[in-house]
Amino acid sequence: MPGQECGVRRGDDAGEPCDLVTVPARQGLEAVDILRRGGATPKVGPVFHDGPCDILGFLVPPGTAAGWDMPGSACTQTNGGRGLRLPAEPPGFPAEPPVIGSDWLLHPDTTGPVTDPALLREALGEAARLLEAADRCR
Repeated sequence: MPGQECGVRRGDDAGEPCDLVTVPARQGLEAVDILRRGGATPKVGPVFHDGPCDILGFLVPPGTAAGWDMPGSACTQTNGGRGLRLPAEPPGFPAEPPVIGSDWLLHPDTTGPVTDPALLREALGEAARLLEAADRCR
């Protein structure tokens, strides 16, 4: 998981608040695919990839960290429980991801506001089972 080079950006008080669920990139990419399958309603919010740390980060509603219990992942309570805030950017100027050295996989402008924690738990569980089955076939 994140090391020293994986610092969180300091945001201002603009934008929507959120907590941060981090997972290994391989499991996270599967979960993104699962969440994006079917339905016209966005089921996944902004997601960033932190290459140096090989993780994906899902933005979830503030307060999610208090009840997060998914093995193999972590949910970080941000800003004293009030949620990390992505800075509101003028049109044409994309917001930077909340972790230094990361890039958006799914930019906030192209998704729903945050990922529903219950749906994310289900997708991460399914992704873990898929990856476990694939690894057994090697």
